[in-house]
Amino acid sequence: MFADERRQAILGLVHSGGPVSLRELARRVGSSEVTVRRDLRLLADQGLVDRRHGGAAPPGGLGREAPYAEKADVAADEKAAMAEVALSLVDSGDAVTIGAGTTTQALARRLATCADLTVMTNSLLVAQALAGARGVEVVLTGGSLRGPILGLVGTAAEASLVDVRTRRAFLSGNGLTGERGLSTPSAAVAGVDRAMVASAAELVVLADSTKIGVDTMTLTATTEEIDHLVTTTRAPAEQVERLRELGVQVHLAEVPPRAEDAPPR
Repeated sequence: MFADERRQAILGLVHSGGPVSLRELARRVGSSEVTVRRDLRLLADQGLVDRRHGGAAPPGGLGREAPYAEKADVAADEKAAMAEVALSLVDSGDAVTIGAGTTTQALARRLATCADLTVMTNSLLVAQALAGARGVEVVLTGGSLRGPILGLVGTAAEASLVDVRTRRAFLSGNGLTGERGLSTPSAAVAGVDRAMVASAAELVVLADSTKIGVDTMTLTATTEEIDHLVTTTRAPAEQVERLRELGVQVHLAEVPPRAEDAPPR
């Protein structure tokens, strides 16, 4: 791949999927991290990306919240595989809390077959996926609608979770690192997510490979607060191992490698 083609590919990956780690970019374009780091420096000088520790984001990316339509097709096969694994962490008779996002929407679709389950959520996508489920009681938080994630946020949403206690909270977010934890670009979203963490006995984070090793503006949960991580076999191995070392129980969903991840010939 020529330099111009490689840089265009990097731009496409960053602008379509939000913050991306340096390792992920190098894998996707089939080049070394040194080469991609040099490309990112040039693209940042042109104002086309924001450089950040360990990767890149769209301009203003640490605080940029991609809309639902932009995120729906990103790593869709991973989200489906992760949802199947996460389903095993839900038992009949459970009460669980589920945050907003396309990944948690995938889990909700599988929960629709459950019996004797109570789900509290701030997500319109999750509520819609469970609307016809006879064995699932859905409780929506209050709050103001945040369009990009189709979720409810604000003081009313947070207040509705104060007296709630569930077995597990299932959250996604926009980035996860061992050093910092789970993060999101939006302080409003993080506020509700933190209330969900406080309401649950355990926290389950659902993060596909594009989010592992990525950091965004607002902290949702520290690594010490994360009990389970559901990700896929595409996730960067060293990042996953670091999370294990820090006490996170990792559940890997099997997915086939992407064609673009194959070593360059």
